[in-house]
Amino acid sequence: MADRHHGLLGGGDEATTLLRRVQTHAPNSTQVVGFVTLLVSGAVLLLLTGLTVTGAVVALVVLGPLALLTSPIWVPVAAALFVLAAAALSACGLAVALLAAATWTYRYVTGRHPVGADRVDYARSQIATTAGHVKDYAREYGGYLHARAKDAAPGA
Repeated sequence: MADRHHGLLGGGDEATTLLRRVQTHAPNSTQVVGFVTLLVSGAVLLLLTGLTVTGAVVALVVLGPLALLTSPIWVPVAAALFVLAAAALSACGLAVALLAAATWTYRYVTGRHPVGADRVDYARSQIATTAGHVKDYAREYGGYLHARAKDAAPGA
């Protein structure tokens, strides 16, 4: 037992390997500074969080009754402000949409072929083709209907 105790403390071969193991796993100065910075930053943020929560609770306790007493005034005001904000945002959104549509139409009319112009041209040709078919159908069967109307009302 004395040999064993002497080997660990007395600078024997086992003590050297243990010391080397400890030194290889020891953090360097950069890691120590980073860890200390982490601890300090965490402590400061924890302190600020505590102060914020404390301030919020104190403000709620102090201003809560005041807000409760004046709520008949604030609720209609808040509702009116909400409606006004919604109307303003809607108007701005519609203005942006109108500007985008006007810009697209201007580019289309001037021949710059904006995105989707080919689809508009295809739809226009389909509508023109369908209108031509309807016109031909009306010419073909329009006389038939006109003749049937004369048969139903001979004096007309």
